[in-house]
Amino acid sequence: MILATGLYRASHLSAGVVSVARHMPGAPAAWGILATAVAVSLTLYGTARAAGRFDRRWVWCDVLVTGCALPWAAWWALGGPAVSQSGWLMLLGGSASSAAAVGLGVRGAAASAVLLLATSLAVHLVVVGARSAELVGHLNAVLSSTVMAWVFWWYLRRQGALLDAAQSQAVTAEAARARQAERMAHHAALHDTVLATLTTIAAGRVDANAAPVRERCAREAAYLRRLVQQEDGAPRRRRDAVPGAAAVTAVGAALEAAVRSAECLGLRVAAQYHALPAVPREVAVALEAAVSEALNNVRSHAGTGEAFLTAVGDGDGNLTVTVVDRGAGFDPAAAGGSGGTGLRRSVHARIAAVGGLAGVESAPGEGTRVELRWPA
Repeated sequence: MILATGLYRASHLSAGVVSVARHMPGAPAAWGILATAVAVSLTLYGTARAAGRFDRRWVWCDVLVTGCALPWAAWWALGGPAVSQSGWLMLLGGSASSAAAVGLGVRGAAASAVLLLATSLAVHLVVVGARSAELVGHLNAVLSSTVMAWVFWWYLRRQGALLDAAQSQAVTAEAARARQAERMAHHAALHDTVLATLTTIAAGRVDANAAPVRERCAREAAYLRRLVQQEDGAPRRRRDAVPGAAAVTAVGAALEAAVRSAECLGLRVAAQYHALPAVPREVAVALEAAVSEALNNVRSHAGTGEAFLTAVGDGDGNLTVTVVDRGAGFDPAAAGGSGGTGLRRSVHARIAAVGGLAGVESAPGEGTRVELRWPA
């Protein structure tokens, strides 16, 4: 509407330039009045374009100056013919009323229309005093400009609200689908792990007291606890934190895949999740790969056999994942500042590629802390 009403005003100003150049080229007052109208118009539409909305103060300035004051100034400086109802100066009342309809609301638009109509009637009675058909046409132009601009503005706002509602529904539906996909992944994992272990023990095919069986049961019990943590945190997630209507997925399944992969290789992982958001699928893939590499580094270099994973969302779609160990640690400066080739390629590079940030803190004998943030 800023563009539409601005083009409407530009057409009136163009008519003014042509009229002054043709009929009053040697009248400084005419050029001064035209320059005033141009300055007010540039200020009104320039500030509206910069702010994305009309400033009510400048809308009222436009109505009072270009629509009400300039016709009287032209009559005083140039005489009656300069403010004929069919002249360019009176046309400014129509474009002023259209901007008022958009920027001032219903009451403001009505008040500005009354002022502009009263000015037109007074100019006709006091200055021109003839050709009533021109007056009727001009009054109709002011009223129709007000009404049409307000109707268009109402229609655009209504369509925008409908579009926002449709977008919100699409995002909510996509988040629900991502949540359902995560549940299905958990169900499949439960079938392949916990249920298989219980079935084997119940059938008596293994010794329940054997160390390998107890170790496997401990890993799967930890997995169930993490699953419960994710379910407990789910109701507190904000649905509007999903980043757009693009394909999204719950990040918990990706992190859990990295944890279980490390556990299968003998690493003990104490993991905690809280309020995990849904993220784009490429982000979940990058986080899974980065966490897997961090856990592999713990298993290969820390010398403790245990890692601590924490993943926390802040409720606004931001996510922080940390992998910590209490092992041997290393000197980041001696390793090139980023922990070696594995951390550079599989952690820093992957997270940076999806708009995140990775950091590594370590010291010899003090363990290592890898922190992943998305978005950066």
